[in-house]
Amino acid sequence: MARVSFQPTSPSRFANTLARRWGPTLGIWGVGAGTAALFLLSVTPVVKKDLLIKIPLLGNYYEDKTPASDKPF
Repeated sequence: MARVSFQPTSPSRFANTLARRWGPTLGIWGVGAGTAALFLLSVTPVVKKDLLIKIPLLGNYYEDKTPASDKPF
């Protein structure tokens, strides 16, 4: 009959295996959630001024080119 023996595993090896297994999946979900948050918050002035206008290639798209005389407030 075989005996069951305990084989200790170091915490760093366990963390490395866990990160290697779940890292890509969590990265993809994180990028998707960040993109969705930016898309949903792109209409708010704070996000538009502080973040989206400062992106080099997309800044011109989000820049407000409406003359001051046509703005109601």
